[in-house]
Order: sequence, then structure tokens, then C-alpha cells
Amino acid sequence: MNALILVVDDEPDVADLFRQQFRRELRASRFDMEFAQSAPEALERVDAAESASLILILSDVNMPGMSGLELLPRARQARPDVPVIMITAYGDPETRRKATEAGAAGLFTKPIDFPVLRGEIGRRLDEALGPS
Repeated sequence: MNALILVVDDEPDVADLFRQQFRRELRASRFDMEFAQSAPEALERVDAAESASLILILSDVNMPGMSGLELLPRARQARPDVPVIMITAYGDPETRRKATEAGAAGLFTKPIDFPVLRGEIGRRLDEALGPS
């Protein structure tokens, strides 16, 4: 069963961006990616995901309705074993503090540094699956 990474962002083009950035890994079936465009949709995906497969949640902070910071504790409660990395256009100390206090495993600022994110995902894969 493939490791699953859930990306939560209300911007529709984010899915295309991630698919493009990780096309090699996705083509090689290193992991699967699912996309949710709202925090409630993300929580449904978290509940539906098989426990062994979901290894990482990447969530935008600023979304209409329930924000990423509100999603964070709920996702952590539903799946304490799954790290959540927050993504924000505003990498200010306040956002960073709130994310860390709510249990985020990390914070990336937009535009996302994909080589760094790729390394982070690689580490999570190794932790979840053991070295390939």
C-alpha cells in the first residue's frame, strides 16, 4: 500500500503545482497525493484514509471558513501519528508560533521551496516505511 500525502489548500491550481513538482515520485509510485480544497473536506479525507497509508498532511493556513490553524488540532486529534506541516504566504513569527503551539511539525512559506519539501517528505517516507 502506498504512503499517502494529503494536501489541503483552497487554491485549485495548487493540486496541479504539486502534481507537477512531484511527478517523478508519483510516477514511480513512491507515494500518492490527495487534495482537499477545504478544512472540512480534509477532515473527511483523514477519517477515510487507511491508518497505515496516511503519513503526512500539508495544509495552507489561510482558507475561507475553517482555517488551517483550526484544522490542525482536529487533524492531530483524529490522527496523532500523522505530522501536519503548515504552508503560509505569511511566515511571520506570530503565525509560526500559533502553528507550533497547535502541534504543527513544520511551517513552509509560499512560494514553497520544493527541494526542501521533497527532503522533508523523503524523511517522513523513511520513518513511515523504513528505508527503501
